[in-house]
Amino acid sequence: MVNFNEKQMIDNYAYIYNQRKEIEKISDDLCEKGFDLLFFTSSGGSLAMMQPFEQYVNQMSDIPVDSMISADLILLGNNRITSNSVAFLTSKSGDTKETIEAAKYLKKIGVRLVSVVGVSNSPLEELSDYCIVYKEGRPQELIFYLLIGKILYHHDAFKDYLNFADELENLGAALVQVRVQADEKCKRYAEKFYKEPYNIWIGSGDLWPTAYSYSMCVLEESQWIRTKSVSSAEFFHGTIELLEENVCVTLLLTEGSTRTMDERVRDFAINHTGKLTCFDTKDYELPGISEKYRKYLSPVIMAAVLQRVSKNLEVITNHSLDIRRYYRKSEY
Repeated sequence: MVNFNEKQMIDNYAYIYNQRKEIEKISDDLCEKGFDLLFFTSSGGSLAMMQPFEQYVNQMSDIPVDSMISADLILLGNNRITSNSVAFLTSKSGDTKETIEAAKYLKKIGVRLVSVVGVSNSPLEELSDYCIVYKEGRPQELIFYLLIGKILYHHDAFKDYLNFADELENLGAALVQVRVQADEKCKRYAEKFYKEPYNIWIGSGDLWPTAYSYSMCVLEESQWIRTKSVSSAEFFHGTIELLEENVCVTLLLTEGSTRTMDERVRDFAINHTGKLTCFDTKDYELPGISEKYRKYLSPVIMAAVLQRVSKNLEVITNHSLDIRRYYRKSEY
């Protein structure tokens, strides 16, 4: 397997999980003081990474919750936000321009800010009331399973949280095995489709943000591959007309409550294109994780699978995932 270091991935996971007590303490403090809204805002893939947790809060509780991309928030505002609200912001660099401006906007209102960043002493950390620094720790979603899970627990909306969080200790090693299980299929996929002139990526529910962010932040931004993302719910209201025998379609199937929409897309697409690929989280074992918790873990399972697409792509295309032409290269 190319670009694969099992020990490093397990260590990176442990770096975040070992902060469990500190992360949960943030949730304890937020719940003790109370809040009227949980609000997620950031830029690009950083917001997409958080949006499944907005969905889980909506599904599992009556806690008010909302999200907006930071650039929109700065210009449009949000009348649901008050000085008693809590906002979550993420940025690998800790200095993403629009995210910083959103943090300043929220700070003026009096919103409590919880930031998740990749580097210490960043501008975003300085603006925040609470900050988790993950450095090389992955996946970032683990932080939110602990943060949001503990908040739901305090609201009697996730009574099984403590056992769930205990089992998450096993998830790092399990995701390594997901990568091993997925690699051969991902390599064949990358070899077969990397030159496609047009790609459609589809997902639903907690995997719609994954479909959106992977197509944008990896295929478009990092590999310059032309891609359209559409949700399974919207596929039949427009994009359906673009399917032909030679159109490349990639479908992500969740184990969450919207799976039936993915299956509907699959059942149609398989008869209308010869280039359909389905990546299904159900195909991958998770040793040490109870079956009942898998419905919450589709985003991290799929991220592990798609990482193998990415790692194989950059070798096949001889195009490093770190190369950019414009992003952070010039003013725009």
